[in-house]
Amino acid sequence: METTKSSKLGIALIILAGCFWGSMGIFVRKLGNYGFSAIQIVSIRISLAALIFSLVLLMKDRKGFKISPKDIPLFLGLGFGSILFFTVCYFTAITMMPLSTAAILLYTSPVWIMLMSIFFFHEKLDSKKLIALVLAFAGCVLVSGISGEGMTVTGLLIGLGSGIGYGLYSILGKIALRKYSSYTVTTYTFIFAAVGSWIISQPANMIEKFSSAPDLGFLIVLCFLTALITAVIPFLSYTIGLESVEASKAGIIATIEPMVATLIGILVFSEKLTLMSGAGILLILAAVVILNLKKKEKRL
Repeated sequence: METTKSSKLGIALIILAGCFWGSMGIFVRKLGNYGFSAIQIVSIRISLAALIFSLVLLMKDRKGFKISPKDIPLFLGLGFGSILFFTVCYFTAITMMPLSTAAILLYTSPVWIMLMSIFFFHEKLDSKKLIALVLAFAGCVLVSGISGEGMTVTGLLIGLGSGIGYGLYSILGKIALRKYSSYTVTTYTFIFAAVGSWIISQPANMIEKFSSAPDLGFLIVLCFLTALITAVIPFLSYTIGLESVEASKAGIIATIEPMVATLIGILVFSEKLTLMSGAGILLILAAVVILNLKKKEKRL
């Protein structure tokens, strides 16, 4: 009974994470209006999230800052190899191909998670997961729109890189959670990612844009809200959810993100809901429902 409750809470937290990630477009567009590049927005988001995570860990458990030196490569993998790598790949893909194509390649992540889960955790690939995976990916394709215009081999590899990097968080996060709390895992992941982001985001130019902002107070609040809503809450929720949910299952459930992004586009930016997007939303929801169907007990 306890395991079932824990699993239900984990699933709810992963759905919550997907919903918050889905709101990213609102904040990215608003920060873009101030002249920040995509990479600079990534750096602002990651750096402030690292600060907030550090403060939370400081208040919750100061001992959580202690990590073994031999685990530094694991956190480097989470920070550089996952968070920073997938974000840079994704934003680079956006500049090289239609947004819809980049989004489809990003959401190959459940496939990579499932393959890596079989290899690292010996998770079973049952028919339920396979059906849910196919439905979720098909739903993402429909929600994002079907497009292959302007595709190059380089663009394809970078786009797939975003999916692999995105999926890697579930795998490395699951490994880190065996030894550390979810607060420690998210804090160090974002600290390493933040340091890496400063190298590629042209900090001097970013400071210049802050100093020339007509409403600096509002901009600072917006930056903190961006970090809190699109990084701190969802990544912490997802990481806690990973404690009781299989990595492959979590990856499929998180595909609720593009569905939420589509609904926000309709409600906030007055974007039209196409027949394909509507069908895609239903497929993603169907995938989540299938994953959570209980197996019927055999009667003797």
